[in-house]
This record gives sequence, structure tokens and C-alpha cells, in this order.
Amino acid sequence: MLYVAGLGCRRGCALSQLRDLLLHTLARHDLPLSDLTALASSQHKQTEPALLQLASELQLPLYWLSPAQLQPYDAHLSQHSELSRQLTGSAGVAEASALAQAESLTGGRARLLGPRQNNASATCAIAAAPIMELA
Repeated sequence: MLYVAGLGCRRGCALSQLRDLLLHTLARHDLPLSDLTALASSQHKQTEPALLQLASELQLPLYWLSPAQLQPYDAHLSQHSELSRQLTGSAGVAEASALAQAESLTGGRARLLGPRQNNASATCAIAAAPIMELA
């Protein structure tokens, strides 16, 4: 199984808040950090230092997703934000990013492990997708 963490954050979010939320979300699903394959977020967040620092610190690839990549996943979100939709093209960055990137990496159908988690500055969701075996 491949696991992707989708992340959303407010402008200027602190690295510690993002890291703590990611670790909390992984613990809720009984997943070690070492099981995580990648991080994903909206391309609208490409200049957020905390996202860039977290990916660097964890040595994980960070994928930036376009509105066209995120929007198809809106039907699968646990919560919807009109502000998020206006800014990013998706009503929920964390969940849509996790699903979109997990499916992109595996070519298979991804599922959320649960609803997004959040703190005052960020949101996080974990998606899982089966790794397709080559015949």
C-alpha cells in the first residue's frame, strides 16, 4: 500500500504546527512516518515555507497539484470550503491532494483513511492506494 499525506495550511503557518499535525494524523491511523511515500498540496501553496521545510526535513517528495487535478475529488471530501474552492479550485485541499497524488503515483483507486485532521493553521489527510504489480 502507498500512503500520501495531503496538506493545506494558512499563509505563514509554522513548521512545528504542520509537522505536529502530520505526526498526529499518522498516529491516528497507526502509521509510522516511514510508511509515508509523499506529501501533496495545492500549487497555490508553492511558496509556503513550512510546506517546503517539512518536505525537506522528512526527505519526502512534495507534489503541487493544479485546480484541474484537485477539483474531481470534491465529491469525496468530508468538509467543503468555498474560500478554498475560490483559491485552489478544490473545496478541500488536504483530502483532494492526498487522493489525487496517491492515484497519480499508483494508477489505482485511492481512499482516505479518515476525515481530514486540523489545527488552528493547517489541515492534513492521508490517502492509501494499492501499488499495482507489473505482470
